[in-house]
Amino acid sequence: MKLSDIFTSQAIAANYTTAASNNIPYVGTGFFPANKKAGLDLKWIKGHRGLPVTLAPSAFDAKSTIRDRVGVTISETKMPFFRESMLVKEEDEQEILRVQDSNDPYATQVLENIFNDTQTLVDGANVVPERMIMQLLCPLGGTMGIEIKANGVNYTYNYDPKEEWKKKHYLKISGESDKWTASETCDPIDNLEAALDAQEAESGNRPTIALMSNATFKLLRKSEKVRKGILAQVATATVNMTSARVRDFIREELNLEILTYNKKFKDENGKEQNFYKDNGVMLLPEGAIGTTWYGTTPEERTLSTRPDADVSIVNTGVAVAVTITADPVNTKTTASEIVLPSFERMDECYFMEVA
Repeated sequence: MKLSDIFTSQAIAANYTTAASNNIPYVGTGFFPANKKAGLDLKWIKGHRGLPVTLAPSAFDAKSTIRDRVGVTISETKMPFFRESMLVKEEDEQEILRVQDSNDPYATQVLENIFNDTQTLVDGANVVPERMIMQLLCPLGGTMGIEIKANGVNYTYNYDPKEEWKKKHYLKISGESDKWTASETCDPIDNLEAALDAQEAESGNRPTIALMSNATFKLLRKSEKVRKGILAQVATATVNMTSARVRDFIREELNLEILTYNKKFKDENGKEQNFYKDNGVMLLPEGAIGTTWYGTTPEERTLSTRPDADVSIVNTGVAVAVTITADPVNTKTTASEIVLPSFERMDECYFMEVA
């Protein structure tokens, strides 16, 4: 049995689709649904007031990096291009050939490991747009943009180059007694209502969703004024300050749904991080507020026309390519994507830095 008969991009795509059905979806995909276009012309990537997003310089023609079994690395070129590869070496191929023996339980384990390696690449590709989206939805310091540094290359996209959005849609709570970390004196309800009023006065829309991390929500829940507000609505002198009760109180007082997000990823240095940072609250309208745009990668554009390459597209724009070299005989699997979100409804959002 040839390796190529059992290790195809179609099999990889099918395996990924099945496994993904058991995963909790990324929050970003709801607010920034995926779409695809040929190439990736930045004039289509919109930010504040529908203006094009500015791009920092980068490098051309970077080769894909071979990912080790531990750690994360990415190769990048001038456009927002991400690509990684994994190899099945000659010794690995000998192990896979053992699948011919249906009575050998070790063969199944080998194949599962191969598929897991490939899914790791696809999962890693999905981290990229979510990471970008959450930088836009948690602009600490009021800087609305995306910055990813790896392999000596700095991707920087500025969605608010003149800081016009920041002037009218950003609030930093600076007083020590007003910060949400000061549970005895802070007033999150007043802060949220002031932000909602400011957003409505500016654009005419009033956000209905408050996105924050679990840690930030805990600060809200510990607020003495929130506690007193809940106690004033019940007959008993004591009440269990549950998350559900706090969410209900905020919904009733401000017509605002609290959405907490605590999903994690590992960055290029292997450091675990939250997608959504602590101490930030983004007030959002309902529905999609932007688009996750995928372009056409070199693997999709070039390798798909070659008879010695096997290419499939996963999740709208992630290209999975399988190629086989002759000397040595290795099977190389590459996941690549050109991806960048647009933020058409940025002016309908308001961000607070609360601690």
